[in-house]
Amino acid sequence: MKGAELDFSGKVALVTGGSRGIGKGVSLALAERGARVMICGRKEEILRSASRELKELGYEVLAFPANVGKSDQVKALMEYLDKQFGKLDILVNNVGMNILTPSIIDSDEGLWDKVIETNLKGPYLVTKEAVRLIRKAGAGRVINISSIAARKATMGMGIYCIAKAGLEMLTRVLAVELAQERINVNAIAPSMVKTGFSKFFWGNESLLPEITRMVPMGRIAEVEDVVGCVLFLASELSRFVTGETITVDGGSMA
Repeated sequence: MKGAELDFSGKVALVTGGSRGIGKGVSLALAERGARVMICGRKEEILRSASRELKELGYEVLAFPANVGKSDQVKALMEYLDKQFGKLDILVNNVGMNILTPSIIDSDEGLWDKVIETNLKGPYLVTKEAVRLIRKAGAGRVINISSIAARKATMGMGIYCIAKAGLEMLTRVLAVELAQERINVNAIAPSMVKTGFSKFFWGNESLLPEITRMVPMGRIAEVEDVVGCVLFLASELSRFVTGETITVDGGSMA
């Protein structure tokens, strides 16, 4: 192993939710290593800004606004990707949302649908359409960004916990179904990551000591901690790994 395994020259990657946080970090890391990258997200202004920023660094990055929970928008995304790049090698299902919710019993159907659509239905729809383009590449990787919430019921996050647990089972089912086609499907389950997504918690000086106290390594995760795992799973270093969820939590779930 001489480092060539982390060279993605000639590869095409799609990162959902790729305009900020973990998704932006993943997009940059893949582009730095030679991949052509497509990013998508719902907020077009933020998406275009991220795309411009990466292009100014000299990378080949395209952006397409889409709500991945809507099948017609996902199909339009894939048609555009096919037209621009003609194939897909790496899919990172990163888009997600976590809002504080009432108990499951007190949650209304609309709230349930909103959280499930983004965190579970979205990755299902994107992967379903993306596999057609991965088949054109002859092999590929699907990487789902889950959460330790999939394995730890948490007050105020019940629907999110259920959605992420479903995402991890979707990962395993797809891994079995696609193994013969040389399409590896894995997931990453981080604890709290220092992004705008969770700033309400880590940005609160009274909450932060309590949060870090629960992490044996004494800090919350950084975007780079997740990016490293994505690069491993996207590369030939993980060629015999499929159906797995890698926990990135500083020992929180040990």
